[in-house]
This record gives sequence, C-alpha cells and structure tokens, in this order.
Amino acid sequence: MSVVFDGSPVKAMQSSHSHTGRTALSAQELSQEIKSFISGVDALQGRKLSVREHARCAVRLLRSVPACRGAVLEHLRGVYDEHVSTFLHNLETEGNASSGASSNLEDIIQEVHGVLSEFIRLNPRAWAPLVSTWAVDLLGQLSSKHAGRRVAPHSSSLNELLQLWMSCAATRSLMEAYSQCLAAMLAWCPDACVDALLDTSVKHSPHFDWVVAHIGSAFPGTIISRVLACGLKDFCSHGGKDQGLLVEKGSRVPKIGSVVGILGHLAAHHSDSIRKELLRMFQESLTPSTPLSPTSSSTSWEASPQLRRAAVPFLLQLAAMSPNLFGAVSSELVEMLRPPVLLQLQALLQGLPREELDNMLGLAVHLISQSPTGGARVLKFLADTATPASVIISGPTPSPHEGVREGCDRLLQMLLLHLHKLVFNRSDGAEVSPLSSASSQPQRVTPFLEELRSHVGQLCAETLRLERKRHLWLHQLLCLLSVYGGPSVATETLCQLLTQARNPEELALAWQLHTMLSSCMAGLIPAAVAHCVAQIHTHTLGPRQLRQLLLNLAAAIQSQDEERKGAAGAHFSMAVQIGSAISGHLHDFGPLLLHGNTGVSHAAVRLLSCSPLPRTSSPAHLLLLSRAAVTHFFLALRRRGDAKKVGRDVGQTGEAVSCSVLLLSRFAAYSPLTLKAILQQLVEGALHKGNADLFGGQIADMSGAPVASPSVSPDLGASLLDINCRFGTTVNFSGSVWSVFHAGVIGKGLKVRTAANLPDPSAVIQNIQTLLAVIVQCCSSSSFNGSQSPSDPDEPQPINAEAAKVVAVTLVENVCPDVANGELSWPPEEHARTTVERDIYIRRCFEAHPILFPLLQVVAAGRPALCYCSAVLRGLLATLLSHWEGSRDALSTDSPWHLQASCLLVSCMGEGQLLPPVLANVHEAFAHLTPFEVRLLLLAVWEYVRGNGPLPQKFVFSSDKCMFCRDFSRDGDVSRYVAPIHSVLHKNVDRLGHLCWRFQL
Repeated sequence: MSVVFDGSPVKAMQSSHSHTGRTALSAQELSQEIKSFISGVDALQGRKLSVREHARCAVRLLRSVPACRGAVLEHLRGVYDEHVSTFLHNLETEGNASSGASSNLEDIIQEVHGVLSEFIRLNPRAWAPLVSTWAVDLLGQLSSKHAGRRVAPHSSSLNELLQLWMSCAATRSLMEAYSQCLAAMLAWCPDACVDALLDTSVKHSPHFDWVVAHIGSAFPGTIISRVLACGLKDFCSHGGKDQGLLVEKGSRVPKIGSVVGILGHLAAHHSDSIRKELLRMFQESLTPSTPLSPTSSSTSWEASPQLRRAAVPFLLQLAAMSPNLFGAVSSELVEMLRPPVLLQLQALLQGLPREELDNMLGLAVHLISQSPTGGARVLKFLADTATPASVIISGPTPSPHEGVREGCDRLLQMLLLHLHKLVFNRSDGAEVSPLSSASSQPQRVTPFLEELRSHVGQLCAETLRLERKRHLWLHQLLCLLSVYGGPSVATETLCQLLTQARNPEELALAWQLHTMLSSCMAGLIPAAVAHCVAQIHTHTLGPRQLRQLLLNLAAAIQSQDEERKGAAGAHFSMAVQIGSAISGHLHDFGPLLLHGNTGVSHAAVRLLSCSPLPRTSSPAHLLLLSRAAVTHFFLALRRRGDAKKVGRDVGQTGEAVSCSVLLLSRFAAYSPLTLKAILQQLVEGALHKGNADLFGGQIADMSGAPVASPSVSPDLGASLLDINCRFGTTVNFSGSVWSVFHAGVIGKGLKVRTAANLPDPSAVIQNIQTLLAVIVQCCSSSSFNGSQSPSDPDEPQPINAEAAKVVAVTLVENVCPDVANGELSWPPEEHARTTVERDIYIRRCFEAHPILFPLLQVVAAGRPALCYCSAVLRGLLATLLSHWEGSRDALSTDSPWHLQASCLLVSCMGEGQLLPPVLANVHEAFAHLTPFEVRLLLLAVWEYVRGNGPLPQKFVFSSDKCMFCRDFSRDGDVSRYVAPIHSVLHKNVDRLGHLCWRFQL
C-alpha cells in the first residue's frame, strides 16, 4: 500500500479529534487496527470481520491515519456498492428500502460522509481533489453497474433516475461530497473537478447523466464555462496530431459527446446561461489575447493562441452534434456578425489549411440547413454580405471586406447546392409528386426550408428588387422551396410574384419560376389563379396590391400577341394557360369593375377586356358581368370628364374608357343574351338621371322646369300635399280637355325655374360619340340570327336588325312607359288631341336628352327596327306640328330646337325607310321656309305614314346589302303626298330652286 503523507492531514486529523471529542488511539491500537483492516480478521479475537465491522475499522483508520486514505477510500467502494445492492434488492422484493441490512450500513455511510466533509472543510486543497475524483468515479461505477436492475428507470427518464438515486443514502452521500469539493475548488482549481466529471461521463454515459444534471443545476455558471473549456482543450489536443476531416475529428474526441450531453441536460433550465457562455467563447476567440489579470487562472483557454484558433471549429462541432445549441445562439450570432467581427473571423480562419476550411464550410452549410429557427435571418445576413458592395442599398452599414464577401458568396452557393440535393433526394430517389397534397412515401424534413415557408412573401419582395446576383440566389431558393413545399407553396410563391411585380422585368421572374416548376408540377397556373381569386374574396389584398395583380395578369394575357410572332413557346403556352384560367373566373373578377378604388376598377376592366371568354357560362353570371361592365362604362366616362377638368390622369382615364368599350363589344358578341342585356342597360343608363348630364341631358318635371339637385332644394319632410302634387300620383285624365299640368303649387305660386348647369360641350360630344360607338359595335356583332358580313371588307358592318329592335324597344319603354309595343299604325291627325299629355311628355324627354336623336339614328340604320318606335315618332311629330301651327315667327330658324328636331326626325324616318326618298328629303328645305310651310311639309309626312303604316312586314332582307329594304312601289302612288311639297317649292323657287331635283318622282 502506497501512502502519501504530509503534515497538513495530520493537523486536520488532530483538529478533527479535538472537534469530535474522541481520544487518540495508542500506537499499539493503531497497529492492531491496521492489521485488522489489511487482513480482514479481528487481531484480538482471531475471527473474520463482518462488512459492517470492517467498514468501522476503515473509518477509524481514516480518522486516525489520514495517510491511509487511498486504501480506505478504495475499500469503501465495496461498502457503498453493498449498500446500493441491498437497497435495490429490497425495492425489487418488498418495495421497501428500510431493511435491516440497509440500516446496518447507513450509519457507516453517514459516518464516512461526516469524516470526509470535515476534512474537506478544514483542508480543501489536500482533500477536495482526491475526494471529488473518488466520489464521481464511484457514482459512475454504481450507475453503470446497476443500470440494468428491474427497478432502475431507463436512462432517458432523467427525473425518475434522480428520484431513485437521491433516495439512496450511499449515492446521495457521494453526490453531497462531490458538491462540497466542487464548491471548495471553484476559487483556485475548478478544472480538475470538471475534468473528473467529464472523464466519468465519457465512460459511463448515459447512465451517468443524472449526476451531471444534478451537479449542473447546482453550479450552472461554473459547470457550463468549465465544461466548455475542458471540452475545448480536449478537442484541441486530439485534433493537433491528426488534421483529418472535421466531423471525423469530432467523432474521435472523447469528451465532446459528454460536453454535448451535459449542456443538453442543462438547457431545460439554464438555456440563457448556455447561450451567453457560447457567445462569450466565440467573442473571446476573435479578440486579441491580453495579459492575464491577477485573478485569471493559469489554465484559462483564452491565453492560449492554439485554443483560441480551435474555438470556432469546436463551437461548430458542438452545434452540429446538438441542434438545440445551434438554435439557441444562431439568432444572436447573426446580430454579432458585423463587418468588424467578420474581418476578425476572416483573419482567424486564414491560417487554417484549405481542406479543413472546406470542411468547416460544409459543416456550416449542414448546420444552416438543419437549423429549426432563425433561418430567415441567416439567409438575409448571407445575402446582404455576399451581394457586391456597390449594390448593397438596404442599410447604412459599411460594405464588408472583399474576402468576407467572397466567403459568404461561396457559403451561399454551397447552401443552395446542398438544399438542391436535399430537396430532390428526400424521397430516396423516388420521383417528386407535388400534385398530391401528401406524398405516400415519408419524406425527410429540412428545417431551414420549413421555416422559410412562412416567409415566402418577404423572399419574393427581395427577389423582385433585381439586385445583381442577389435576386438569382433568392429566385433559385424560391424554386427549391416551391418543390419542397409542394403545390401549396408553389402556388403561394407564384401568386406573390404576380402580386408584387411592378414592371415587365420583375414579372419575367414569375414566368421563369413557372418554367422551372412546370416539369414537375401540372396545373400550377390554374391553381395560382384560383388562389388569387380566393384572396380577392377574402379581401386579403389591399387596393394597391390588387391593382398590381390585375395589371400583371392582363400583361400576361396581352403578351400572347407578341409571343405569337416568334417568342419563346413556353411563355406563349403560359400566357394561354393564364387566359384560360381567368376565363373560368370572369364572374369573380366582374365585381371589381365597381371597386371603390379607381385604380383597381381600371385594372379590372383592362384585364377583362383582354381575357378570353369562356365557352359556356351561366346566364346569371353573364347578366351580372354585363351589368357591371355597363355601370363601369358610365363611371369611366365621368372620370374622364373629371380628369379633364382637373388636368390629371387624362391618359389613364382615356385608356379605361377604351378598355370598357372593348369589353362591352366583346360581351355583346358573346351571346344574344349578353347583347340584349348590354343594349338595354346602355340605353337605360344614358337616360338615367345620374348619367344624363354626361350626354348634355337635364332632369325636368312636367312643367319643363329643371329639377334642382337635392343639395339645392331643402328637404321639407313628408307632406301629403307634395305627394299629391306629383305627376305620378294624380289622376290621369288622358283623352279629356281637363288634362292636368303642374305649373306650380296652390298657395306657393309658379314653380321656380332653377338655372341648369350647362356641361362642357366638347365633353358632351365626346361622350355621345363614345356611347354611339359602343352601341354601333354591339349592334354590328353577329350574335343574332347569324347575320353575314358585307362582301366588301372595307365597308362597315351593317347594324343588326334584331339588335336595333332591342334599342328601339328599350328607348320607347324609357321615353314613354305607358306606350304599348303594338301601337305601330298611325291614327288620323285628330287622334293626337287625345294624347296631348303623353306627346308633350315625349317632346320634353327629347328636349332634356339630346342623346335620343342619335339613338334614333342608330335604330333607323337597323331597318326595320324604327317601326317599333312608331309611338314615340308619332308623339314627337304631333307636338312639332302643333308648334309650327301656332308659331308666329317669320322664319323657322327663329325656333332653333324645333327646327333641328324636325330635320332630325324626318331624316331618321327616311333612313329607316318609313318615308320614300322624295319625302325623306323635305328636311333639307326646312331652314329656308316659314313655320306654316314647315307644318305643311310635316303634315304631308304625317299623311303618308298614316296611309302607309310603318309595319316590319313591308321590309324584305337583301342578301347583297346584308340588310332589310322596303319596296315603296308596292305602297301605291306617292304623288298626292308630294303636291304640297311642289307647291312650297314653286312659291319659294328663288331660294329653293337648287333643291327641286331632290323631289322628282
């Protein structure tokens, strides 16, 4: 037995004797005790000592002869093992640990613990290293030896293991002794104690983990820092001789696995301390070494240049072995990597061999791809740092060093390559099937891509900035993310690009993404359009985003014309797919025509005007689209007028009107249902009081006085007198001389005529021309009856008779609602006396709405549609006859409106072939005649129409002219109607001689 003897333990022993009050043994008694301890036989009685007696002897020697401590502690291992065995056996057999055997040894264990505790307290430098090593090694042996017992929980059940072993007196005594030693050694030599803990953990892990967890919870700051320091030293010593692969080197380091295990156990309650210590080690490894302070330890790793260089590889290896550790520091680590720190890191890594540096980059790529959190921040840092300095415009930080930028560039490219391998090999070589929402085969999860799935919008925004190199990396990453996430992520990515792109260059990135994904994903474009429609319905997009999305979709469809001339076939196919997908959702985009935001409505009409129409659609959807398109048309006209007044956005509003006209014409050509609906709504809308001012119209009551706007006329509230004074609620005395005309209110006098707001004449003319252009285009379509095109392609398309009939019927219904559609024949002139009130109402409608005469001209061009306006023509002609009969003016030009109305009326009737050419030309002489003579000519017109009723049956379709024509030779002799005309011509031959040839039979 080798004994280490010095004076300090003797003093400690003497102090202990005096403290306990026991008398010292004589030399003879000590000799007998030593003999008994060595032989195991009682020196006086000659019998073998029991376990308890032998242990008592060992304790007495430990008290009296500290130089025997090595042998005594070695013997006490068996005593502790015996107690643990008995303790576990009692639990297995009886479920009770308080047996006789346990009590026989428990007092010995308590006595040993008391002696050791006293020695450590009195002389820690001599006893603490020895006892700590012995205690922790014995704990490791006991934990491993009895790990397979039935009552011992699994090594992963850390809490249950702690409860079991801390309820045992032997293991609890050893744990308390080690804790006391560690507390005593913290001030001067913590490495020895932690080294023992690490060595034992390597030998007996994972059964020893409960000891590490308990010690670490009691001394978190010390254990964490010293465990890292000891692990770094061991990492450096094992890696110094053989510079192999970094991962392989890590696998040969015996203590690094224990370091990871210890920190992993402590992370549950001390994650903040672990994070701070890891970051501190990283920072200390970069800063220049400084002379040690007086309180610094001589074994501190910061003072060793070799350890400082190995710190970063050591931390990388720790992170690779424990993702939790990497996740704890990754977010703050990115914040720390500012240009000065990056330069220090570059200077530190420059001395490493090329092979080891490549291995470090590979390990960093692996860590990033497996990082469960902070992936977006890591990606932003790499992209910002790797982007050339001349393009970095996102922040005020100075540009990184060129070497740093190249290093991040290389790291980012390696990351993309690694992610590409992970994405396309995650099904063990099986073909990626993104068409199904859940693959039948289990696929490996890539945490980095999993986190980026929630940052698709930000990635698309960064990609669309089109910064050099940067957008190429991010676009490639978006492609990988789309393949990884399947149809949902791919659809979201494509929708984000379509929503955020602001010019053709940015929009091209969406086409590039589709080109790359189309090989492995079918139906991506329809799914993206459906996703956009869902966002519209849920109001996810703001007005600006919605407008941009609609404009981009329209640009994609319009690109078909350019690509059809010889551009890439893939782009053309994609544009066709977008058009086909949008055509199936026209009813979803239709309500956007009436969006409150002008930009959105303009973008919607631009999209719908160029979108292909579906092959089939429900009547309800068609009617809703038609009504929305017509309403938008009038809104666009008003916005164009307002823009001209202000002088802004004239081009945009003009484009909106053009798109609206194109949309209406395309809808009208789609089916007879849409044509009829659009024509009806156009005529009704033009005569509506809200749109009348666009076409120079005014809202007038029956007295002819313009109705004041609601803002001018005060609201008097509900009044029975007001209700009774309204024309629609009075008794209709038609056919009687007692017809009622509201010229005022009893007791109030005549109605006050308010000054009418005269619109801009140029704007009115432009609006009328636009409306007529729309109606003519709609009526020229071949939706009704399959009308043929003219033989000469340069000639304009003829107006369809059925379409013109729709305009005629709608016009009659709005001008005079109580007129029956069957009133086509003309009664005698005397019959007009019974319809005076209705005729005056018709004339005032024509006075208030200048658009009516142009509409009549359109109807007249679609022969024989003007026949269905017979009642309106009759009423208007009757009032004109009455006016010219009662006029006392010298010339007809003194009544300008009546003169113009008379000319337009006869011209329309001639165009519609209700009159023969000889009578249709009489309006050319009206301006040169007196009122009475004008009446004579109009009366001849009246008589002809009465004698030759305007019936559609008199018209025959001419295939040469592609329109209906009337043969006036079948109506009999016209000369008797021309006699008054010749009489007037002869009387005014000096002024009308040049027109005589126009009235030859």
